[in-house]
Amino acid sequence: MKLTRRAALASAAAVSTFSILHRANAADTLKIGVCSPLTGPAAEVGAIQLNSLKLSTAEVNAAGGILGRQVELVIEDDATTNPGIVLAFSRLAANTDIAAFIGSIRSTQVNAMAPDVEKVGKPVMFGGTDPTLTHNGYKWLFRCRPNDSFSARVIADFGVNTLQLKKWALVCSSDAFGTGGQNALIAALDKLGLKPTLVQPYANQQADFTPVVLAVKQSGAEVIASYFTFEPDLAVFARQVRQLGVRVPWIGSPSIVSPVTRNLAKNALFGTYGIADFTPDANDESKKFTAAYGKVHNNALPDSGWTYDAMKILARAFNDAKTTDPVKVREAIIAIKGMKGTEGTYNYDANGDGLRGYNIVKNVDGNIVYDRHIEFDS
Repeated sequence: MKLTRRAALASAAAVSTFSILHRANAADTLKIGVCSPLTGPAAEVGAIQLNSLKLSTAEVNAAGGILGRQVELVIEDDATTNPGIVLAFSRLAANTDIAAFIGSIRSTQVNAMAPDVEKVGKPVMFGGTDPTLTHNGYKWLFRCRPNDSFSARVIADFGVNTLQLKKWALVCSSDAFGTGGQNALIAALDKLGLKPTLVQPYANQQADFTPVVLAVKQSGAEVIASYFTFEPDLAVFARQVRQLGVRVPWIGSPSIVSPVTRNLAKNALFGTYGIADFTPDANDESKKFTAAYGKVHNNALPDSGWTYDAMKILARAFNDAKTTDPVKVREAIIAIKGMKGTEGTYNYDANGDGLRGYNIVKNVDGNIVYDRHIEFDS
């Protein structure tokens, strides 16, 4: 039997196009382009987030689709690199039938693709948390997670006012995500009258974090706050923290509670805190999503809900706009207020930010235990 063109594309390696069609004839579908890490260091996490997106797409289609048309996902591998996502997006953008896009959770990749996004002029939902992404004049980027100006405020508030800790070591990736988180955390601590004892950037994808851990140990810090981009890096750091005898509280960005990180680091992360944009027990929507995901994926847990929410937001915006005209859809996204999602309640502003709060969770013997949600007005 000869392979169809779609089957041939699906079997190709590297940056081939994949198409997921849900109960529809391709000619009648509304196409959404997706940049996803099918390969590279984020492939495992990417698979979970892609599964979440497929789940919400199936639900949207079962409810009648978008503008009466079934949704088709057209997926390109971004290879977890900046050049990879630029290429992936350019391939998708060449398909003029694609009405909107879902981008990356990596801020550095969103930064890389942003100029091309502006040229294309269609909505792109993304998960990167670098605050500057929605404050650089980009009209077509819409965030589906709270940005790190809020995560930093939650980390600082919890560490200073609840844990009563004053000497801080900041360990952050030197990429756009880590630098954004680091700067936001320095600003949040400053408002509480504190300056970090140590600010320690690191380069992504290291095999050995010994110098970083020793810097933390020698600083005399009472608490570690971290922004790690890649889960394997965080797991290596966690194991070496334990091996080198650093025994201080640790509050991490969302990657610290990822199922991938916890599987790699195991007991090295027991007792740590995380700020989580998504946690299964945070609200009714996250509980329903977690149950639905587990039913499809052998009781596995999703690591976030942003891609799931992204499809629901796009469906609402297109249906509210009653057209695929990008300008009207953009206006409809910004007009969304009070929309409950797995990540929280979305109230979009003109910049493209919809969420302003985070959850505090704790790793108790490998289980992520919800503590509280902290929300800010602005």
